[in-house]
Amino acid sequence: MSQATLLEKVTEWSVETCRQELGSVLPKLLSMYHRTSDWDECIRVLKILTEMFLPHLNLADLEEECFSKVLPKVDKVFSDLMEEIASQIGGLTSQNTELRALLRNALQMMVQVLETLSGCVRHVCSFEESLALDTIRSLPSCILKVLKNTFQYCKESETVYNGRLSLVVDLLQALFKEAYSLQKGLMELLDRISLDSSATEEDACDMVIVIHSLLDICSIISNLDITLHANTWKFIIKQSIKYQGLLEERLRHSDIVCRLCDDLLASFHSCMELAEQMKQSGAPESSQSVERKFFQKTAKMCRFFANTLVHYIKEFKPYLSKSCGRLHHLYLQMYSKFPPSVYAPVISDAHCNEINSVILVAMDPLITHLLPFRPFAEVVLAETQQFGPELVFPQCLLLVNIMDKLPSLPEEVLNLWFQGSQFHEETPRLPVFQALFLSFQQCSTERAVPILVPGVMMNGQAQSQVTLHQHACVHLSACIASLPPAYFPQLEHTLLTALLCPDAQTALLAADAWCFLVRYGTAELCQHHVTLVSHLIKSCPGDCYQLSQLTFLLRRMFVMMTPNHQIEFVEKFSSREPQNLCIWQHVPLREFALDVRKRVEDDIVKSAIPVCTSWLDGGCKLGQLEKVNTALSAVLSVFRDSGDAVEEAQLQAVSRLLAQLWMRMSVSQVLSQPAVQCTLRLLLLLSVILVQSMEPQVLPQVPDLFYKYIFTYYYHVCIIDPNYKCLVHFKNI
Repeated sequence: MSQATLLEKVTEWSVETCRQELGSVLPKLLSMYHRTSDWDECIRVLKILTEMFLPHLNLADLEEECFSKVLPKVDKVFSDLMEEIASQIGGLTSQNTELRALLRNALQMMVQVLETLSGCVRHVCSFEESLALDTIRSLPSCILKVLKNTFQYCKESETVYNGRLSLVVDLLQALFKEAYSLQKGLMELLDRISLDSSATEEDACDMVIVIHSLLDICSIISNLDITLHANTWKFIIKQSIKYQGLLEERLRHSDIVCRLCDDLLASFHSCMELAEQMKQSGAPESSQSVERKFFQKTAKMCRFFANTLVHYIKEFKPYLSKSCGRLHHLYLQMYSKFPPSVYAPVISDAHCNEINSVILVAMDPLITHLLPFRPFAEVVLAETQQFGPELVFPQCLLLVNIMDKLPSLPEEVLNLWFQGSQFHEETPRLPVFQALFLSFQQCSTERAVPILVPGVMMNGQAQSQVTLHQHACVHLSACIASLPPAYFPQLEHTLLTALLCPDAQTALLAADAWCFLVRYGTAELCQHHVTLVSHLIKSCPGDCYQLSQLTFLLRRMFVMMTPNHQIEFVEKFSSREPQNLCIWQHVPLREFALDVRKRVEDDIVKSAIPVCTSWLDGGCKLGQLEKVNTALSAVLSVFRDSGDAVEEAQLQAVSRLLAQLWMRMSVSQVLSQPAVQCTLRLLLLLSVILVQSMEPQVLPQVPDLFYKYIFTYYYHVCIIDPNYKCLVHFKNI
């Protein structure tokens, strides 16, 4: 009997005849199927096999008798059809009817292949008994290869057909629809399969191939169909967790996380673009326009990806060490495109609140789950961060967020974030406090604008918008308030480093945090820090920005000392010792009790005058003028804070000293020497205070030029001296 005769005869058989002739005809049909090279005949035989004889096979015989013998060629035929279309498509036109018919026929055969595979899936699902993977082993792998090629072909169809899409659009739609249905059916089938502890190595490998193949399909269908995309991800995560003990060491966790991050970021960008477009078009925010509905659908999808990512991280965190960099970057990328970032698009407040509540809130558990994970801490706290300028501000927000979460975590997690790397063999990482100050320092643009962020929550409502400085300071202070004492050394080291950095706002943030630490802590802690800063001031070489920032902090902290500790400070840094004048010039004397203050002021004046007279008697050397300036500055602090309470004897002694110093002032040195300029400034300030107390016979000793300067300053006017061609604004000295 010829092949054609056999096929004609078989197609006329009843269901019962097929069942009876299964054993004799099936081998002949399989032989015919493998020998034929004609696509039409191959697909015809395939349909006969799957529609007429497959239903009569037992579940246990499906793989051995049919799938393993039939499906490998299905994959090859499908690929050959795609190659044939690709080779012929260049000549496709509406006038070339013969080629058009050829290509449409090839597409129709591709649809038939998908329909045949769908029939196989439906038949397997019709069995009520439990399904084992080894009974259908060839089916999932074949279907997944065909699906991947189909979706890729549909995705590229607009480019491939290059304006001729209308000639085959109906078949392409049918192709996608059938592929959609086939994948849905396959996932339902695989969901019925259960792998227990007796599963073989081959079973585990096959399930891993299924998950990875669907992962590849996800990257193709992301822009084709939202529902299919979401359902595919649900299946991947569900199966990964369902067989976690069997598959966790075999899955490509980094690829899964990376794809989830890519899909989440793409959905987030779509949300932001839609919100920006609606803002620009002026569409009402409450309207149910097409754009509004699409925005809500995209936001919902974005939330799905965020929740899925968090769920996967929760289950497979030990295997995600290589993914921490991508997760960190994802967080930064999302917040870089969200207000108040200067790189964010302009969107309405309503859309901003909706995106925050629907999407970004879902990202917060991601950070919570990753905090105990050392590789994540090493990425976030790396000593060198390769950031673009748009990611600096999000990094600062992330570190603030992390600090908020740390107080409730166990000690080993606190060690991870607060201590930094401790041993050479560790991956270098900074303490979180140091990382925050470095990040804040880099946010120069955000501080200059300045951008505003929501304040802390009170009674469920955010306070008014605050600057980045205020935001960081409030949360840093809250973290310090709950910080175990064991981490104070790291905190103090960080605060000192930040205080001495050249960026003034970073130094101010450090001073604010330091003052909170002193106020919140014990009186002894305050005393310790005042003493520490005082020693640093004494060791500071000359006039520099570090000295200014240290003295600024000293003045703020000194007011928090107890009276007893103030007395101890006087004893430790005696105002009678000239070497301590560099400290006393910055101490707010008005904070002392009256009796202590009087004694200190008297000691300052008595120790300062010999320093100046020694300089006068020693030849007025320019190199030693710095000591004179320090002494004069200390005396100035006395007269500024004391006002009319200064004793007459002190007034006269200082007045006579000023007269002698004025006589040593040289205009040429004032114009060229910074140290002399500082001396002049101090003399002016002191003279203005004491001018009414100076004896009449002392005033004529002041040179005419400086005598005019004194009264110019006193009466808050400015003069232009034509001889020296300089404008002097004494009011601002």
